[in-house]
Amino acid sequence: QVQLVESGGGVVQSGGSLTLSCSASGNIRNNNIMGWYRQADGKQRELVAMITSYNYTTYADSVNGRFTIATPGTDDTSQLQMNSLKPEDTAVYSCKAKNRDPLNRPVDDFWGYGTRVTVSS
Repeated sequence: QVQLVESGGGVVQSGGSLTLSCSASGNIRNNNIMGWYRQADGKQRELVAMITSYNYTTYADSVNGRFTIATPGTDDTSQLQMNSLKPEDTAVYSCKAKNRDPLNRPVDDFWGYGTRVTVSS
């Protein structure tokens, strides 16, 4: 099993910055994908950013150039640096970890409970 705990959410003014962290413990494989998703009130959950264990990153168009995902490398943690925040970034942000086998086939995935980010105008 894998446990994911997010932190760093809060209230920030438009144009401000926040850094979210996802701390993972348990059976995280060396070959994995760490991702951040968000769900705004009344909307479907969407992918924000993801990073593979090979440091390949993907971003949603709406955050590309403003958000940066990274894995510091000291432990099984991912961070999402969010700059130039906009009111439309307001959502619950959740961390996801996907384990893959040596052929990059998905094995299992796990979710955190989420952390709320509110951007005021």
